[in-house]
Amino acid sequence: MRDTSLIGRRTLLAGGLAALATGARAGERPLILTPGQVEGPFYPVQFPADSDNDLVRVTGRAAQAMGQVTHLGGRILDRQGRPIPSAAVEIWQCDAHGIYRHPRAADQALFDDAFQGYGRTMADAAGVYRFRTIRPVAYPGRTPHIHVAVQVPHRGLRFVTQMYVAGEPLNARDGLLQGVRDRAARESLIVPLSPSPEGLEATFDIVLAV
Repeated sequence: MRDTSLIGRRTLLAGGLAALATGARAGERPLILTPGQVEGPFYPVQFPADSDNDLVRVTGRAAQAMGQVTHLGGRILDRQGRPIPSAAVEIWQCDAHGIYRHPRAADQALFDDAFQGYGRTMADAAGVYRFRTIRPVAYPGRTPHIHVAVQVPHRGLRFVTQMYVAGEPLNARDGLLQGVRDRAARESLIVPLSPSPEGLEATFDIVLAV
């Protein structure tokens, strides 16, 4: 497994994550809780040998994953905006063809073997997590999204949600996204993707009811 500090030292998310430090602090009004979402049918039944936070490069593969490189990061927070350190964060998503790395997913023979499909990392002492992945794509019945799971140490909590892309026309017709009836809560799941030197970057804070 590669040293995730290599990604941590990248400057692509520096501006966005630095801005987080000036956000909600203890004592301010509670934040909007991130809505939970279903885990879905394609959570891995077997984790890939390479399961770090860089989904774009797979150990032993010379090629980089197809798709637009996206640096995803944010903080794991409680409802008062206090960071939750050392939370375990997982993401999983389909490849650039709309195929999941999962035995029940269709067209497994066409899955991009240069894409991990799943990754995990630990939030640091400030609750910050980072991943290097690809821009999510649509597939039949779903708007582009990335599944995210957070496990909080010593609290027995595993929280699952999904991150969506701002400006996607299919957002308005996605049943899971539109199933979040509270508008502010629903909008908290929708994240803009901004240009970065290597592709795109996104900041997705996750606020837990702890």
